[in-house]
Amino acid sequence: MWKWLKRLIAFGIGFALGCALPAWVVLGRVVDERFDLGAQPVASRVYARPLELRPGLALTPELLLVELAAARYADDRMGQTPGSYRRDGARFEIHTRQFDFADGTERAERIEVAFSGGKVSRIKRLSDGRALDRKRLDPARIATFLPADDAERLPLPIAQMPVLLVEGIQAVEDRQFRDHPGIDPLGIARAMWANLKARRVVQGGSTITQQMATHPLLSNRRDIERKLYEMGLALVIEARFDKRTILEAYLNRAYLGQNGALAVHGFGAGAEFYFGRPLEDLGAAEIALLVGLVKGSSLYDPRRNPERALARRRIVLAQFLETGLIDEAMHAEALKTPISVVPRPPSRVRYPAFVQLVREQIRREYDESRLKSEGLTVLTTLDPAAQSLAEAALADTLGKLDKDKVIEGALVVTRARDGEVVALVGGRNARTAGFNRAIEARRPVGSLLKPFVYLLALSEPARYSLASLVDDEPFLLRLPTGKTWSPKNYDRKSHGQVPLVDALARSYNIATARVGLDIGVPRLARLMQSLGVPAPRDPQPSMILGSVDLSPLEMTQLYQLLASGGTPVPVSAVRAVLGADGKPLTRYPRPPGEASGADVVKLVTVALNETTLSGTAASLAGGGGVKLDSAGKTGTSDDWRDSWYAGYTGEHLGVVWLGRDDNQPTRLSGATGALRVWTALFQKLPSANLRLEFSPAVRWHPYDTGDGCQRIRYYPVLPPYRSENARSCEWALTAP
Repeated sequence: MWKWLKRLIAFGIGFALGCALPAWVVLGRVVDERFDLGAQPVASRVYARPLELRPGLALTPELLLVELAAARYADDRMGQTPGSYRRDGARFEIHTRQFDFADGTERAERIEVAFSGGKVSRIKRLSDGRALDRKRLDPARIATFLPADDAERLPLPIAQMPVLLVEGIQAVEDRQFRDHPGIDPLGIARAMWANLKARRVVQGGSTITQQMATHPLLSNRRDIERKLYEMGLALVIEARFDKRTILEAYLNRAYLGQNGALAVHGFGAGAEFYFGRPLEDLGAAEIALLVGLVKGSSLYDPRRNPERALARRRIVLAQFLETGLIDEAMHAEALKTPISVVPRPPSRVRYPAFVQLVREQIRREYDESRLKSEGLTVLTTLDPAAQSLAEAALADTLGKLDKDKVIEGALVVTRARDGEVVALVGGRNARTAGFNRAIEARRPVGSLLKPFVYLLALSEPARYSLASLVDDEPFLLRLPTGKTWSPKNYDRKSHGQVPLVDALARSYNIATARVGLDIGVPRLARLMQSLGVPAPRDPQPSMILGSVDLSPLEMTQLYQLLASGGTPVPVSAVRAVLGADGKPLTRYPRPPGEASGADVVKLVTVALNETTLSGTAASLAGGGGVKLDSAGKTGTSDDWRDSWYAGYTGEHLGVVWLGRDDNQPTRLSGATGALRVWTALFQKLPSANLRLEFSPAVRWHPYDTGDGCQRIRYYPVLPPYRSENARSCEWALTAP
């Protein structure tokens, strides 16, 4: 026996030196090259603006439903869990989610929101009945900048994970995890016996460490060779890393489902994918469901296979009870809990045109590699309700105007006071990525440039006022090139001496050309450049009438000066960028700007308000128009190729373009095309009436309408109060 024992020992040593040691070296090299338990690339997430509820807010129950759906709130008829709500007519009970904003954390709580007359009438906290003056809802996620492996992750340190999850995954997947060296011989024996009895593979016997080795290192092949390789790798991993590191990595990398081409890895991402809530907010029933998905995320998918998911959850809960992780009462309560998963999030960018603008505006600080790896949070200005209404307005109107589907369009909506983009539509198929006409389509703007010609004229009050008479008779201008320029009116008529306000409101080309030549074409180009909009280096007189190519977004930037009441503010789509820890990295505050010349800007708004009452946009004042005071301007390029409208209320600015991608005529003017889209939007978009407040320097002066002061029109006038070149009626008011 001693002889045989020595031979056995020698054989063991020989085997270790000849086979096991080289195998250990080879496997160690594989782990070094391909196995990393450190940080993985984490997708950055892009969010819409939060809905800030407050009494008096113009909002309807229907638009609130749009907001809740965009943020993946579930109607569970109880509103008892974060991310759920119930509706009772004009009253909502909403259980909000916690969310980290740039200015702090908004905590989760149950609130009641009531509506009356198209407005929020009250908000109160349901826990104590206290009335709230405001409440921010967590924003909708609108895009994800994915890493190269197309995986969704929300990694968490194990200390921040629920104890029930940390202990529960071991109870279900590997009860000897703390004690084995990477493989569990007893577990393997039990699995082999179960498979023999069933005459098929019913148990795998793999430890958590073996499962960790499987995904990044091995193929899906199921044979003895692969199993031995897996076991060897598990032994090496256990020798290289401590148990806590292995378990944390497992919990953050477990495959829990698929959202289109997007793989969901880790319990942090799984909690949001299935329940729309942070992992820390989940109860026993929800944790059990996620743990059950490890066995087969497709087989037990609660959205596609709710019965199988329920059965698997029941098994997991039983194991939680068996190992003492939950008591009988918790077990009974969890069994009664229905499977309530939120709607599946979009697997791609939800609003591609808007997200393109976001990318462009943060590109200076954050390149693609950072966006796809650092788990940033990008807080934007998008208003989901406004975006939904804008998409519908463009698609529905084009459906009525163009049965052949050859006319395209774009629409940009901003907040009037600060230039935040609340909606941006790049084409009639708004949810499809592609050519973004709102940003990339530069087309002749036509009459949309005229208000800026008159803005420059009115900035010289000693020469021009709204009542100044402008000559609308034809003229011929010889250009330095030897060619001639003779503008024509849209109606092919001339109108003699007309008040400046009418020349703009009715979009008279000849009168505008005369004013533009008087103030100087280079001044118009410099004004555009000062507002951040490109202008020709060698501007020609035809630019006065809009022969310059601009995109809808650039046109929005110009009109933002008018909509804000004279404050130059850049159009912006981003509010802040937060790091993976939720702390602000970059904020994009709205520059205060100085409303220098605000009175002059408001004079132009008076004329553009007249446009909506008696000018080229007079359809707005009709029965089928918009029940809001507004100001705006139509635009039509040569040969009816481009249809434009830019209009603003007291709260919003909207710029619409319609045209064909092949630049062929549409036979639509600004009034018959783009204005109809704007009307369709502002008939439903909650907004505020346009109101103007002038400085004390402005006074209202009476002017003749052309009948000897029998009818008088009052216009605001800047000092010096000159009435030359205008039909003043001051004499009629002072005559005895």
